[in-house]
Amino acid sequence: MFIPRDIEWRVVESLLENPVTAIIGSRQCGKTTLAKQVVKDFPNSIFLDLERPSDLARLENPELFFQSHKEKLICLDEIQRKPEIFPLIRSMVDEWGGYGHFMILGSASVQLLRQSSESLAGRIAYHTLNPFIYSEIDQLVDLNSYMVKGGYPRSALAKSSKSSENWKHNFVQSYVERDLFQWGGVSSTTMYRLWKMLAHLNGQVVNHSRLGNSLGVSSVTIRNYIDLLSNTFMVKQVPPYLPNIGKRLIKSAKLYLYDPGIICTLLEIASVEQLLGNPVFGSLWETVVLNQLYGSFPGISVYHYRTSQANELDFIIEMRGRRIAIECKASLSPNLTKGNYSSINDIKPDITYVVAPVNDSWPLSEKIMVIGILELIKELAAQA
Repeated sequence: MFIPRDIEWRVVESLLENPVTAIIGSRQCGKTTLAKQVVKDFPNSIFLDLERPSDLARLENPELFFQSHKEKLICLDEIQRKPEIFPLIRSMVDEWGGYGHFMILGSASVQLLRQSSESLAGRIAYHTLNPFIYSEIDQLVDLNSYMVKGGYPRSALAKSSKSSENWKHNFVQSYVERDLFQWGGVSSTTMYRLWKMLAHLNGQVVNHSRLGNSLGVSSVTIRNYIDLLSNTFMVKQVPPYLPNIGKRLIKSAKLYLYDPGIICTLLEIASVEQLLGNPVFGSLWETVVLNQLYGSFPGISVYHYRTSQANELDFIIEMRGRRIAIECKASLSPNLTKGNYSSINDIKPDITYVVAPVNDSWPLSEKIMVIGILELIKELAAQA
């Protein structure tokens, strides 16, 4: 069963407007499934998985292969396995002219972006596919279950909690024991320990020196490892919002793991009951909201706001010249803190949304509204 993804129409549109279209994202997030769905609209298409030896063998003479399929859409999955092919792709699309020649898929953006940006500048459009955001599967999975299972398709749609948990454990193990071999000088043991620590620190400003001391490595190593996690779509960093208001502000990024289900697995939370009684529930809810923002509005810039007095707002976004504050509250009866109100007074947003796991919406004041996650996206879409 194919579940429509929000970026599908953007990918199709991109193929009609660019010589090369790239879909990037973590392993197992659904890139291949989406690509195979998209190519159904392009009857002249060919699909190669570069992790399959038989498909890789067809590219022993890639120039001859591309020329023989000149009139087709050529889709190359796991393109980071053959980075040397980018200059040839550039040469081919320049020779052929027109659009819709290649669709490339990759799960290692640090390599994909480096190679393609050197060879394909002005010829390629990127689209990031994350695991399912809640609005894509809200008819299939309830919100609490989604927070535990996460958005990776094989976990989110698993028939049992046990099956979901087994898949997530295998995913984490595969990442630290296999995927990291693509980069030299990375200790799988240290990376796993850091990943678990970051799960505990989800939604917080990270102190690299303190993490390094805990793991017995330098702060530079911690930065490099976090960058690697970021470039392989395991964590995301939300930069600070720095208005010129004459206050001392926290200028470090907040760090979030991409998927709530992986957070639960790293923290050994295996059920909704365990999650609801765990202090991580609040930051996990922030992750769900953040993923929904990025997934619903590709290219959106999201910031956090925090002063040295710990007054804060979770997220700040700007749409069509409007400043919008978003505060996440994992409660059915949410209220703002004194620090929240102080922050609202500092940055003076046009509107503040208090996003909670609720089905209804109601105002707290003239410019502050409590709202559910699905209704939030409808409200923002109307303003975009």
